[in-house]
Amino acid sequence: MPNFITKRWHGFHMVFVMCFSLVLIALLAIYNWQYGIFGLAVFFVLGYLLYQAERDFRRDFVDYVQTLSQRVKGANQTAVDRMPVGILLYNRKNQVEWHNLYVREMTERDGLIGQPLGEIFPILMGKEPIPERMRIGESTYEVIHYPDERLYFFRDVSRLEELKSRYDKERSVIGFLHMDNFEEAGAGLGEQERTLLLTNVTAAITRWAQEHDISLRKFDSEKFFMVFQQESLDRLINDRFDILDVVRDMTRQNKIPITLSIGVAAADSSMVEQTHAAEAALDIALARGGDQAAVQDGERVVFFGGKTNAVEKRTRVRARVISYALANLIKDSDRVLIMGHERPDMDALGAAIGVLKAVRMADRAGYIVLDEANPSIEGLMEAIEEDESLEDALIQSERAIQLVDPSTLLILVDTHKPSLTIEPKLVEKASRVVVIDHHRRGEEFVRDPVLVYLEPYASSTSELVTELLQYQDERMTMDTLEATALLAGIVVDTKSFAFRSGSRTFEAASFLRRHGADLAMVQSLLKEDLNRFVKRAEIVKNTEVVYDKIAIAVGEEDEEYDQLVIAQAADTLLNMKGVSASFVIGMRNDGKASISARSLGDINVQLVMEELGGGGHLTNAAAQFEELTPMEAREQLIQVLEQTFEEGGDTG
Repeated sequence: MPNFITKRWHGFHMVFVMCFSLVLIALLAIYNWQYGIFGLAVFFVLGYLLYQAERDFRRDFVDYVQTLSQRVKGANQTAVDRMPVGILLYNRKNQVEWHNLYVREMTERDGLIGQPLGEIFPILMGKEPIPERMRIGESTYEVIHYPDERLYFFRDVSRLEELKSRYDKERSVIGFLHMDNFEEAGAGLGEQERTLLLTNVTAAITRWAQEHDISLRKFDSEKFFMVFQQESLDRLINDRFDILDVVRDMTRQNKIPITLSIGVAAADSSMVEQTHAAEAALDIALARGGDQAAVQDGERVVFFGGKTNAVEKRTRVRARVISYALANLIKDSDRVLIMGHERPDMDALGAAIGVLKAVRMADRAGYIVLDEANPSIEGLMEAIEEDESLEDALIQSERAIQLVDPSTLLILVDTHKPSLTIEPKLVEKASRVVVIDHHRRGEEFVRDPVLVYLEPYASSTSELVTELLQYQDERMTMDTLEATALLAGIVVDTKSFAFRSGSRTFEAASFLRRHGADLAMVQSLLKEDLNRFVKRAEIVKNTEVVYDKIAIAVGEEDEEYDQLVIAQAADTLLNMKGVSASFVIGMRNDGKASISARSLGDINVQLVMEELGGGGHLTNAAAQFEELTPMEAREQLIQVLEQTFEEGGDTG
């Protein structure tokens, strides 16, 4: 019993009272002994009564405390048994040692004591860390684990999961739908046929919107605004935005089929930010050539469609406007730095030489950033070494970084991804950046460029630069090497005008030929080394065909290959009978595993490479891996192809 209870009647205060009472009785006895005896008797009677009252109090108090303790223990046991939380203890052998009634009701099993934990809750065994949620039947439980006490707590969060799932499904999604080429498709049609075409396409889009619970409003002759829920977006993703195929197929009989571009934003943000993100996604889809959907979900952009080559919309007017804008930017700069992608090819270096020509025509200092040569540009580099003017314009990336200041203009050619440039730090440091590229726009892009000339339907960046040069000065003259470098870039990217060659490609080649391009020199620059030819043949020898039309070749694990050899091997396989697409994998000299992909247009190799972190064109793409062997890269490629062909993916 606590001290404050036991001292209740014999503490210092009671001792003092009793002693004081005896003193008073003694003094009373001095004056009258009869009164003293009477007072002493009263003292002992009162003491006895006080003692008896204290005994009764202690007995009642102990009974009360014991009763209360039993009630508390009973309440604790009831709480443990009936509280809506499962409690389970297990021993060192992972066997159930004790559990409350909630666990038995949760598992709907009796006799759990002594049972292996893995048989009752398999999801909890062999996983690190322990999952935060587990599902039993129709219920979802939160799992809290205390390994030191070998203790589990389980809490039913089914309602919370249901609300979360409902919230996720009902999140607002904003999108824009654009008819890419209605004007071009309607050209040459009568007014009635044109109206009927628009009506049929609009009706198909409206039916599609109704089927997927999409609120659709037309706000321009070629644009629609869409509002729908995340649940509808999930269905669209599962269907891989089949409206792209529907509209293209129903207008396939036209000379130019109508295609759609869709931009969607599903990020958790304000409606204004989501609208801007949807517009940006549509811009990306259009910049990649249209006929595809771009879905922005958080920081990632996912693409669907892109089954056709872009319909050429480039006009002389646009080329002239871009050319004048570029000339003004160059004139407003003290110096201009020109940079392509890492391990530049003939197109990147040829385009850089063409831009350097425009810089010198504006009487400004221009430099081409190039750290080292590679086999694909060896011939051109040898020719540049004999040209003092061009050789002096080549600088290392370290020197280029030192030259950057607010008056410096950086022009990127043949790439729009900062991470793929020769020196990404140079892109970060430059305050003004121009992008000239012919690749389909990817998720990564230069931040806040002052000018973008990105035309995915062009054969090469050299073709784009050639068109820009035509509007710089009517009396322009070019050196033979400058014109030949640009023509060599076009020849390489078009495989000698066999692929991706439009009327504008031949016009650009004709312009270069008139200004001194030497065809014999082009052939000389593109001559192949015998050892490289043998290595390419070794790769081609290890070819297997999957899905009856896709050729995959893997180089030797212990052999290093130039990127040019890998790319040429892919081109070689594409020339084989029955092959619609080719993928060649090899270890490069820089320690990266590389995949070069080619197709005839039936299969979109760009989408396949984007799944692997790369990019490119519908018929020409690539990807690199930092820490994978060629065989490991092949396994990842096979997984993407299996998902594409066996699970209904988009390649064609």
